[in-house]
Amino acid sequence: MTSEIPEPKTKVIAETDNYMAWQADEPDGERTYHLELQNFTLHFFQEEWEEFLNLICALRE
Repeated sequence: MTSEIPEPKTKVIAETDNYMAWQADEPDGERTYHLELQNFTLHFFQEEWEEFLNLICALRE
């Protein structure tokens, strides 16, 4: 008997030639965010993502 493991539903938020931001709605209901920066990928939970966005906005001021 095989049981399939549910896959997260993903969505690209923004993309350039070298970078990509995407979100994943995990099977457990958690939404995670991911930044692919060439050879690095950063993973964020919702609260971390919001704090990161606040940081980026503060850099623009």
